[in-house]
Amino acid sequence: MELTDKDIVALRSILEFEDSTDQEQEWRLGWTWSQVRVWPPTLNRLVTMGLLEILFQSNSYRGLKLTDKGRAMAESLVGDEESQVLDLKSGPLELPDDLFDDIIGHDDVKDLLVAALSAERPVHVLLAGPPAMAKSLFLWDIERAGGERVIWLVGSATSKAGLWDLVAERQPQVILIDELDKMNAADTAALLSMMEGGRLVRAKKGRSLDISIPLRVVAATNRLHGLSPELLSRFAVRKIEAYGRWDYLAVVKGVLVRREGIPGEIAEEIARRLDGRSQDVRDAVRVARLGPQLGVERAIALLLG
Repeated sequence: MELTDKDIVALRSILEFEDSTDQEQEWRLGWTWSQVRVWPPTLNRLVTMGLLEILFQSNSYRGLKLTDKGRAMAESLVGDEESQVLDLKSGPLELPDDLFDDIIGHDDVKDLLVAALSAERPVHVLLAGPPAMAKSLFLWDIERAGGERVIWLVGSATSKAGLWDLVAERQPQVILIDELDKMNAADTAALLSMMEGGRLVRAKKGRSLDISIPLRVVAATNRLHGLSPELLSRFAVRKIEAYGRWDYLAVVKGVLVRREGIPGEIAEEIARRLDGRSQDVRDAVRVARLGPQLGVERAIALLLG
């Protein structure tokens, strides 16, 4: 029985899915047709050909996976395609001496991040704490220092294709991830592989990717609960404590002057008017950006009610 065009596309899609997910964690009973985006009639045909095996079956669920024969066949289908081998830029970032000067306190976290970003081999850091702390400030400063060598992702907004393709296209040295606790399972599986520093291989219709990724990952999360032990084990985890009142005011003024180019007296006014109303530096940034059109007082009233 010969493979049809639908069979070939299906095998490539299945191989891509199996190579980008963790069998033990995500599909111990096998995957379903909806996960690999292949219609059941095509899967039935591949089962008949001995390219797929049924791991589990009930009235409401049928779990499948590639057989050894099926995997060999699928890999051969991408073997003759265009191969793109990417050796990503390696080595530590060149960090400015004033990297975290606009962040008050957290000296141990600053030292850890500078050491991790400067190390010859990757060390990954996870910053954990409630919203409106300094977590995002650290990510902002690293992004500003790294420029094109850094990419910023938000866990709740990434997708499997987006994560793979961003890394392949941008070839970053550092990935910054905000809201890591909201990242989906497929992205997390790909991230786990990247963080190990090994080669990341993906079969994709029309080409195959074989990527060497000496990446550093700096991530932030509002909570540690729910993150898998495998993911946590790859990070040096540091908890970020809340700012006191005076530290918060100093941070707001520093961020607005250094990053937003706001005159010192206006930055001080924004910080003073937000005192007692917000502990989120993002609110100060929004007020500063709306201030020229609305005035500081009106901007705060519209943003915070």
